[in-house]
This record gives sequence, C-alpha cells and structure tokens, in this order.
Amino acid sequence: MTNFDAVAFQEATGVSRETLDRLSAYEALLRKWQQTINLVGPSTLPEVWRRHFLDSAQLYPLLPPGTRVLVDLGSGAGFPGLVLAILGVPQVHLIESDVRKGAFLREVARVCAAPATVHTKRIDAVTGIEADVVTARALAPLADLLAWAHPFIGSRGTGLFLKGQNLDDELTATTQYWRMRPERFDSRTDPTGTILRVSALERV
Repeated sequence: MTNFDAVAFQEATGVSRETLDRLSAYEALLRKWQQTINLVGPSTLPEVWRRHFLDSAQLYPLLPPGTRVLVDLGSGAGFPGLVLAILGVPQVHLIESDVRKGAFLREVARVCAAPATVHTKRIDAVTGIEADVVTARALAPLADLLAWAHPFIGSRGTGLFLKGQNLDDELTATTQYWRMRPERFDSRTDPTGTILRVSALERV
C-alpha cells in the first residue's frame, strides 16, 4: 500500500468530501506539531493516511448501532478517538495525561469542529462518564485495558481495542480476572494485527 494518500483513504472508507477536508486539516496540524512534539513515530509520517487515519477509521463500522458516548484511553495524537469523533461519534472523551499532547488534541478538535473533550489526567483519575464504547490503540496489555475500561462501560458497553500478534496470550492472561464476550476482526492496515471487540464484561 505505497502512496496511500487522502484520496486513497476516501476510496477505502467512503467518507464525504467535508469529512476528508477535516481529516486533512488534522493531518496538517499533526505534521506541524510533530516538529516540536513526538506525536507519532517519525517513520510512520510518510504513510500517515494508512498507518494512523485508516487504522483508526476501520473501527467506525464496528461500533455498536446507536453509539453516542466514546472514551479513548491514552489518546496520544488522537488515534483512534479523535478520528472517530470526526467520522461522526457524537460525544468523544480523549484521555491523555501528557499536557503537551492534550494541547494538540484540543487544537485539532477546535479546528476540525470535532465533538471531543480532552482530559489531561491519568485514566484512573477520570470519573463520572458512562460510555457506550471504550477504545485504545497500542497502549497496554489487555488485562490493564479491561481494568481501565470497566468503570466507563460496566457490563453493558463495548471495548474496541487494536491489538498485535500477542493477543492470544493476552486473552489467556485475563481469564482468571474477567468474563467477557470476545470477537476478533482482521486489521485492514497491519497483517499481524487484530481488532478485539469485547462485550458483557464482568469481573470473575
């Protein structure tokens, strides 16, 4: 997938011209801020539309119907949470403890008119949000993600996590602590990656 640019992204996702324009503004800000803050791996910038924007957007069709409130854990540069806000999730909470990254997220949300609220706190310090979905990408082992997600979604919501090739081991490690309904989907951007969707999450 060389030269996967904004046009290729639009063809792959079917987003509107307006949405693509907002994502293009996001890309421009990412490249500008990357010069002073390490938002993404520098080697991924030439493939930003595939490695970051498509990687995030592929979660959108997997959201449960009627999803209104989404919490994104360890948002970093906003992937996937801020992309999902631009694509149409009505209320997105981005949790990112790094203050400089938080400033970047707020600027993108402002410029792109994204319905996102940024929380520059530790994940376990954010309370009072009842979410339909919790997302995370390349953040922590699954056992940690489930422990952080549960206060937001309980047993009624959904977790949607971009995971790597160690998923089987991570799932095994959670069995003594959690019961859940896991579903797997192949990643469109990483041949070794898997999207894990979990529901009916309960402590053992």
